[in-house]
Amino acid sequence: MSAPLAGLRIIEIAGIGPGPFCGMMLADHGAEVIRIGRPDEGSSLSVSAKDPLLRSRRLITLDLKNPLAVLAVRRLVESSDGLIEGFRPGVMERLGLGPETLLADNPKLVYGRMTGWGQTGPMAADVGHDINYIAISGALHAFGEAGGKPVAPINLVGDFGGGGMMLAFGMLAAILQAQATGRGQVVDCAMTDGSALLMSMMWGFRAMGRWGNGRGTNLLDGGAHFYDSYETADGKWVAIGSIEPQFYKALREVMRLDGGEWDAQFAPAMWPRLKAELARRFKERSQDDWVAAFAGHEACFAPVLGFDEAAAHPHNRARGTFVEAGGVVQPAPAPRYSLSDTVPPVMAGPAESDAILGDYGFSDDEMTALRESGAMGAA
Repeated sequence: MSAPLAGLRIIEIAGIGPGPFCGMMLADHGAEVIRIGRPDEGSSLSVSAKDPLLRSRRLITLDLKNPLAVLAVRRLVESSDGLIEGFRPGVMERLGLGPETLLADNPKLVYGRMTGWGQTGPMAADVGHDINYIAISGALHAFGEAGGKPVAPINLVGDFGGGGMMLAFGMLAAILQAQATGRGQVVDCAMTDGSALLMSMMWGFRAMGRWGNGRGTNLLDGGAHFYDSYETADGKWVAIGSIEPQFYKALREVMRLDGGEWDAQFAPAMWPRLKAELARRFKERSQDDWVAAFAGHEACFAPVLGFDEAAAHPHNRARGTFVEAGGVVQPAPAPRYSLSDTVPPVMAGPAESDAILGDYGFSDDEMTALRESGAMGAA
Protein backbone atom coordinates (compact mmCIF):
# COMPACT_ATOMS: atom_id res chain seq x y z
CA MET A 1 0.00 0.00 0.00
CA SER A 2 1.00 3.63 -0.39
CA ALA A 3 2.46 5.55 2.53
CA PRO A 4 -0.08 6.63 5.19
CA LEU A 5 0.17 10.37 4.43
CA ALA A 6 0.08 10.05 0.64
CA GLY A 7 -2.06 12.82 -0.80
CA LEU A 8 -1.20 15.43 1.82
CA ARG A 9 0.55 18.58 0.57
CA ILE A 10 2.72 20.53 3.01
CA ILE A 11 4.63 23.76 2.44
CA GLU A 12 7.74 24.08 4.63
CA ILE A 13 9.37 27.47 5.03
CA ALA A 14 13.08 26.68 5.32
CA GLY A 15 14.53 26.75 8.82
CA ILE A 16 16.83 24.72 11.04
CA GLY A 17 16.36 21.95 13.60
CA PRO A 18 12.82 21.15 14.69
CA GLY A 19 10.98 22.59 11.67
CA PRO A 20 12.92 20.46 9.17
CA PHE A 21 12.56 17.46 11.49
CA CYS A 22 8.79 17.88 11.35
CA GLY A 23 8.99 18.15 7.55
CA MET A 24 11.15 15.02 7.41
CA MET A 25 8.67 13.07 9.53
CA LEU A 26 5.75 14.04 7.31
CA ALA A 27 7.70 13.33 4.11
CA ASP A 28 8.96 9.97 5.43
CA HIS A 29 5.35 8.88 5.80
CA GLY A 30 4.19 9.96 2.37
CA ALA A 31 3.24 13.64 2.46
CA GLU A 32 4.35 15.79 -0.45
CA VAL A 33 6.49 18.39 1.30
CA ILE A 34 7.71 21.38 -0.69
CA ARG A 35 10.55 23.25 1.00
CA ILE A 36 10.77 26.96 0.28
CA GLY A 37 14.39 28.02 0.68
CA ARG A 38 16.29 31.25 0.26
CA PRO A 39 17.70 31.95 -3.22
CA ASP A 40 21.22 31.18 -1.95
CA GLU A 41 20.21 27.73 -0.66
CA GLY A 42 21.05 26.13 -4.00
CA SER A 43 24.70 27.13 -3.50
CA SER A 44 24.89 25.05 -0.32
CA LEU A 45 23.81 21.79 -1.97
CA SER A 46 26.97 20.02 -0.81
CA VAL A 47 25.80 20.58 2.76
CA SER A 48 22.07 19.96 2.36
CA ALA A 49 22.69 16.76 0.37
CA LYS A 50 24.28 15.28 3.50
CA ASP A 51 21.52 16.32 5.91
CA PRO A 52 18.90 13.63 6.66
CA LEU A 53 16.59 16.32 8.06
CA LEU A 54 16.14 17.65 4.50
CA ARG A 55 15.49 14.31 2.82
CA SER A 56 12.57 13.29 0.63
CA ARG A 57 11.24 16.68 -0.40
CA ARG A 58 11.60 19.10 -3.29
CA LEU A 59 13.11 22.56 -3.04
CA ILE A 60 11.92 25.85 -4.51
CA THR A 61 13.95 29.00 -3.89
CA LEU A 62 12.10 32.26 -3.29
CA ASP A 63 13.09 35.60 -1.76
CA LEU A 64 10.27 36.17 0.73
CA LYS A 65 11.10 39.88 0.89
CA ASN A 66 9.97 40.16 -2.73
CA PRO A 67 6.22 40.86 -3.14
CA LEU A 68 5.92 38.53 -6.13
CA ALA A 69 7.55 35.72 -4.14
CA VAL A 70 5.04 36.29 -1.34
CA LEU A 71 2.18 36.04 -3.84
CA ALA A 72 3.71 32.83 -5.20
CA VAL A 73 3.80 31.30 -1.71
CA ARG A 74 0.16 32.25 -1.22
CA ARG A 75 -0.77 30.41 -4.41
CA LEU A 76 1.16 27.33 -3.32
CA VAL A 77 -0.59 27.38 0.05
CA GLU A 78 -4.04 27.70 -1.52
CA SER A 79 -3.92 24.05 -2.60
CA SER A 80 -1.98 22.70 0.40
CA ASP A 81 -3.09 21.00 3.59
CA GLY A 82 -0.48 22.49 5.88
CA LEU A 83 2.38 24.93 6.31
CA ILE A 84 5.42 24.71 8.62
CA GLU A 85 7.29 27.82 9.75
CA GLY A 86 9.86 28.34 12.49
CA PHE A 87 10.45 32.09 12.64
CA ARG A 88 10.17 34.22 15.77
CA PRO A 89 6.64 35.50 16.43
CA GLY A 90 5.58 38.25 14.03
CA VAL A 91 8.08 37.55 11.23
CA MET A 92 5.62 35.74 8.95
CA GLU A 93 3.05 38.47 9.56
CA ARG A 94 5.57 41.14 8.49
CA LEU A 95 6.27 39.16 5.34
CA GLY A 96 2.56 39.13 4.49
CA LEU A 97 2.30 35.39 5.14
CA GLY A 98 0.72 35.30 8.58
CA PRO A 99 -2.03 32.86 9.47
CA GLU A 100 -4.81 35.43 9.12
CA THR A 101 -3.84 35.98 5.49
CA LEU A 102 -3.21 32.36 4.56
CA LEU A 103 -6.30 30.99 6.32
CA ALA A 104 -8.36 33.55 4.42
CA ASP A 105 -6.86 32.16 1.21
CA ASN A 106 -7.37 28.55 2.30
CA PRO A 107 -9.79 28.05 5.21
CA LYS A 108 -8.79 24.38 5.58
CA LEU A 109 -5.11 25.18 6.03
CA VAL A 110 -3.28 23.92 9.13
CA TYR A 111 -0.64 26.53 9.96
CA GLY A 112 2.16 24.94 12.02
CA ARG A 113 4.28 27.35 14.06
CA MET A 114 7.49 26.05 15.62
CA THR A 115 9.14 28.22 18.27
CA GLY A 116 11.06 27.84 21.48
CA TRP A 117 8.97 29.97 23.83
CA GLY A 118 5.64 29.90 21.97
CA GLN A 119 3.57 32.59 20.26
CA THR A 120 2.47 34.15 23.56
CA GLY A 121 3.92 34.84 27.00
CA PRO A 122 6.48 37.36 28.32
CA MET A 123 9.42 35.52 26.71
CA ALA A 124 7.80 34.91 23.29
CA ALA A 125 10.04 37.41 21.50
CA ASP A 126 13.27 36.36 23.22
CA VAL A 127 16.08 34.54 21.45
CA GLY A 128 17.06 31.07 22.59
CA HIS A 129 18.12 27.56 21.74
CA ASP A 130 17.14 24.08 22.89
CA ILE A 131 19.15 24.29 26.10
CA ASN A 132 17.33 27.48 27.12
CA TYR A 133 13.85 26.14 26.39
CA ILE A 134 14.35 22.93 28.36
CA ALA A 135 15.94 24.94 31.17
CA ILE A 136 12.72 26.75 32.07
CA SER A 137 10.49 23.71 31.43
CA GLY A 138 12.21 21.78 34.22
CA ALA A 139 13.60 19.13 31.89
CA LEU A 140 17.26 20.19 31.89
CA HIS A 141 17.36 20.12 35.69
CA ALA A 142 16.76 16.36 35.60
CA PHE A 143 19.84 15.45 33.52
CA GLY A 144 23.22 15.00 35.15
CA GLU A 145 25.11 13.13 37.83
CA ALA A 146 24.46 13.43 41.54
CA GLY A 147 26.09 16.55 42.88
CA GLY A 148 26.99 17.70 39.39
CA LYS A 149 25.72 20.34 36.99
CA PRO A 150 22.78 19.93 34.60
CA VAL A 151 23.96 18.21 31.41
CA ALA A 152 22.33 18.98 28.05
CA PRO A 153 20.87 15.81 26.48
CA ILE A 154 22.18 17.00 23.08
CA ASN A 155 19.14 18.76 21.52
CA LEU A 156 16.85 15.76 21.57
CA VAL A 157 14.43 16.95 24.25
CA GLY A 158 13.65 20.45 22.99
CA ASP A 159 14.30 20.54 19.25
CA PHE A 160 13.20 17.08 18.29
CA GLY A 161 11.14 15.31 20.97
CA GLY A 162 9.41 18.39 22.37
CA GLY A 163 9.55 20.35 19.12
CA GLY A 164 9.55 18.76 15.68
CA MET A 165 7.87 15.51 16.72
CA MET A 166 5.25 17.41 18.72
CA LEU A 167 4.53 19.70 15.77
CA ALA A 168 4.12 16.75 13.40
CA PHE A 169 1.60 15.21 15.80
CA GLY A 170 -0.26 18.48 16.26
CA MET A 171 -0.43 19.18 12.54
CA LEU A 172 -1.80 15.74 11.75
CA ALA A 173 -4.41 16.07 14.52
CA ALA A 174 -5.48 19.46 13.12
CA ILE A 175 -5.48 18.16 9.53
CA LEU A 176 -7.79 15.32 10.52
CA GLN A 177 -10.14 17.85 12.10
CA ALA A 178 -9.91 20.14 9.07
CA GLN A 179 -10.82 17.26 6.78
CA ALA A 180 -13.88 16.55 8.95
CA THR A 181 -15.00 20.14 9.54
CA GLY A 182 -13.56 22.18 6.69
CA ARG A 183 -11.86 24.48 9.21
CA GLY A 184 -8.12 24.82 9.52
CA GLN A 185 -6.29 26.44 12.40
CA VAL A 186 -2.93 27.47 13.86
CA VAL A 187 -0.81 24.93 15.74
CA ASP A 188 1.31 26.81 18.30
CA CYS A 189 4.14 24.37 19.09
CA ALA A 190 6.57 25.64 21.74
CA MET A 191 9.58 23.63 22.81
CA THR A 192 9.03 24.78 26.40
CA ASP A 193 5.57 23.17 26.33
CA GLY A 194 6.73 20.05 24.50
CA SER A 195 9.74 19.37 26.70
CA ALA A 196 7.57 19.87 29.79
CA LEU A 197 5.10 17.33 28.40
CA LEU A 198 7.88 14.79 27.90
CA MET A 199 8.47 14.96 31.66
CA SER A 200 4.89 13.89 32.49
CA MET A 201 5.88 10.59 34.08
CA MET A 202 8.41 12.31 36.35
CA TRP A 203 5.75 14.79 37.49
CA GLY A 204 3.58 11.79 38.34
CA PHE A 205 6.39 10.10 40.26
CA ARG A 206 6.96 13.37 42.12
CA ALA A 207 3.30 13.54 43.12
CA MET A 208 3.56 9.98 44.45
CA GLY A 209 6.69 10.79 46.46
CA ARG A 210 8.86 8.65 44.19
CA TRP A 211 11.01 11.35 42.56
CA GLY A 212 13.19 13.84 44.37
CA ASN A 213 14.58 17.18 43.25
CA GLY A 214 18.22 16.08 43.18
CA ARG A 215 19.84 15.00 39.93
CA GLY A 216 21.24 11.49 39.72
CA THR A 217 19.43 10.29 42.83
CA ASN A 218 16.26 8.83 41.35
CA LEU A 219 15.09 5.60 39.78
CA LEU A 220 15.63 6.47 36.11
CA ASP A 221 18.29 9.19 36.17
CA GLY A 222 21.30 7.07 37.08
CA GLY A 223 20.70 7.18 40.80
CA ALA A 224 19.82 3.50 41.14
CA HIS A 225 22.61 0.95 40.90
CA PHE A 226 20.41 -1.30 38.74
CA TYR A 227 19.59 1.44 36.18
CA ASP A 228 22.80 3.01 34.98
CA SER A 229 25.75 2.67 32.61
CA TYR A 230 29.10 1.19 33.62
CA GLU A 231 32.57 1.31 32.11
CA THR A 232 34.22 -1.95 31.09
CA ALA A 233 37.86 -3.02 31.10
CA ASP A 234 38.41 -1.91 27.49
CA GLY A 235 37.11 1.61 28.07
CA LYS A 236 33.69 0.87 26.60
CA TRP A 237 30.35 0.92 28.39
CA VAL A 238 27.32 -1.23 29.12
CA ALA A 239 23.80 -0.25 30.18
CA ILE A 240 21.72 -1.97 32.87
CA GLY A 241 17.98 -1.51 33.37
CA SER A 242 17.12 -4.30 35.82
CA ILE A 243 14.11 -2.70 37.50
CA GLU A 244 11.61 -5.54 37.89
CA PRO A 245 12.41 -8.28 40.46
CA GLN A 246 12.95 -11.01 37.88
CA PHE A 247 15.37 -8.85 35.92
CA TYR A 248 17.20 -7.78 39.08
CA LYS A 249 17.49 -11.45 40.04
CA ALA A 250 19.10 -12.18 36.66
CA LEU A 251 21.53 -9.30 37.16
CA ARG A 252 22.52 -10.70 40.53
CA GLU A 253 23.03 -14.15 39.06
CA VAL A 254 25.30 -12.98 36.25
CA MET A 255 27.27 -10.61 38.47
CA ARG A 256 27.27 -13.05 41.44
CA LEU A 257 25.83 -10.47 43.80
CA ASP A 258 25.27 -12.83 46.73
CA GLY A 259 25.53 -10.60 49.80
CA GLY A 260 22.43 -9.58 51.75
CA GLU A 261 23.00 -5.90 50.99
CA TRP A 262 21.84 -6.59 47.42
CA ASP A 263 18.39 -7.52 48.73
CA ALA A 264 17.66 -3.84 49.43
CA GLN A 265 17.06 -3.05 45.78
CA PHE A 266 14.80 -0.06 46.38
CA ALA A 267 16.62 1.46 49.34
CA PRO A 268 18.08 4.72 47.94
CA ALA A 269 20.45 5.08 50.88
CA MET A 270 22.24 1.93 49.68
CA TRP A 271 22.46 2.89 46.01
CA PRO A 272 25.77 4.83 46.05
CA ARG A 273 27.66 1.98 47.73
CA LEU A 274 26.11 -0.69 45.49
CA LYS A 275 26.82 1.39 42.39
CA ALA A 276 30.47 1.69 43.37
CA GLU A 277 30.72 -2.08 43.74
CA LEU A 278 29.05 -2.71 40.39
CA ALA A 279 31.37 -0.19 38.76
CA ARG A 280 34.36 -2.06 40.18
CA ARG A 281 33.11 -5.41 38.92
CA PHE A 282 32.20 -4.24 35.43
CA LYS A 283 35.71 -2.84 34.95
CA GLU A 284 37.15 -6.33 35.42
CA ARG A 285 36.02 -7.55 31.98
CA SER A 286 35.64 -6.18 28.46
CA GLN A 287 32.37 -5.13 26.89
CA ASP A 288 32.37 -8.22 24.64
CA ASP A 289 32.93 -10.44 27.65
CA TRP A 290 29.92 -8.92 29.39
CA VAL A 291 27.78 -9.26 26.27
CA ALA A 292 28.63 -12.96 26.25
CA ALA A 293 28.06 -13.31 29.99
CA PHE A 294 24.58 -11.73 29.84
CA ALA A 295 23.48 -13.62 26.73
CA GLY A 296 20.41 -15.69 27.53
CA HIS A 297 19.80 -13.90 30.85
CA GLU A 298 16.83 -11.56 31.13
CA ALA A 299 18.59 -8.81 33.01
CA CYS A 300 17.77 -5.85 30.69
CA PHE A 301 21.35 -5.47 29.52
CA ALA A 302 22.83 -3.89 26.38
CA PRO A 303 26.22 -2.64 25.24
CA VAL A 304 26.51 1.11 24.70
CA LEU A 305 27.32 1.56 21.01
CA GLY A 306 28.77 4.43 19.01
CA PHE A 307 27.52 5.57 15.61
CA ASP A 308 29.31 2.98 13.45
CA GLU A 309 28.73 0.20 15.97
CA ALA A 310 25.01 0.95 16.11
CA ALA A 311 24.69 0.87 12.33
CA ALA A 312 26.50 -2.49 12.21
CA HIS A 313 24.72 -4.18 15.13
CA PRO A 314 22.94 -7.41 14.02
CA HIS A 315 19.58 -6.40 15.49
CA ASN A 316 19.63 -3.01 13.78
CA ARG A 317 20.77 -4.58 10.51
CA ALA A 318 17.99 -7.16 10.66
CA ARG A 319 15.36 -4.46 11.14
CA GLY A 320 16.88 -1.98 8.71
CA THR A 321 17.08 0.61 11.47
CA PHE A 322 19.74 2.47 9.50
CA VAL A 323 19.88 2.97 5.74
CA GLU A 324 22.26 4.59 3.30
CA ALA A 325 21.06 7.22 0.86
CA GLY A 326 23.23 9.51 -1.21
CA GLY A 327 26.28 8.06 0.49
CA VAL A 328 24.98 9.09 3.92
CA VAL A 329 24.27 6.49 6.62
CA GLN A 330 21.21 7.64 8.56
CA PRO A 331 18.22 6.42 10.57
CA ALA A 332 15.46 4.88 8.48
CA PRO A 333 11.90 6.25 8.62
CA ALA A 334 10.00 5.10 11.69
CA PRO A 335 7.64 3.74 12.91
CA ARG A 336 6.77 0.76 10.70
CA TYR A 337 3.31 -0.21 9.44
CA SER A 338 1.79 -3.63 8.85
CA LEU A 339 0.21 -2.62 5.53
CA SER A 340 1.59 0.74 4.43
CA ASP A 341 5.06 1.68 3.29
CA THR A 342 7.22 4.54 4.42
CA VAL A 343 9.22 6.55 1.87
CA PRO A 344 12.80 5.42 1.19
CA PRO A 345 15.03 8.44 1.93
CA VAL A 346 16.13 10.57 -1.01
CA MET A 347 18.70 13.20 -0.17
CA ALA A 348 18.14 16.85 -1.01
CA GLY A 349 18.89 17.81 -4.59
CA PRO A 350 19.03 21.04 -6.60
CA ALA A 351 16.14 23.46 -6.55
CA GLU A 352 13.25 22.49 -8.81
CA SER A 353 11.61 25.90 -8.77
CA ASP A 354 10.23 25.91 -12.33
CA ALA A 355 9.00 22.32 -12.15
CA ILE A 356 7.25 22.90 -8.82
CA LEU A 357 5.63 26.13 -9.95
CA GLY A 358 4.47 24.36 -13.10
CA ASP A 359 2.96 21.56 -11.04
CA TYR A 360 1.02 24.19 -9.07
CA GLY A 361 -0.40 25.83 -12.22
CA PHE A 362 2.01 28.72 -12.84
CA SER A 363 2.31 29.68 -16.51
CA ASP A 364 5.60 30.24 -18.32
CA ASP A 365 4.95 33.97 -18.35
CA GLU A 366 4.34 34.01 -14.60
CA MET A 367 7.58 32.14 -13.94
CA THR A 368 9.46 34.52 -16.23
CA ALA A 369 8.03 37.47 -14.29
CA LEU A 370 9.17 35.90 -11.00
CA ARG A 371 12.68 35.39 -12.31
CA GLU A 372 12.98 38.86 -13.80
CA SER A 373 11.77 40.48 -10.57
CA GLY A 374 14.47 38.71 -8.57
CA ALA A 375 11.86 36.76 -6.59
CA MET A 376 13.76 33.55 -7.33
CA GLY A 377 17.21 35.05 -6.86
CA ALA A 378 19.36 37.43 -8.85
CA ALA A 379 17.56 38.49 -12.02
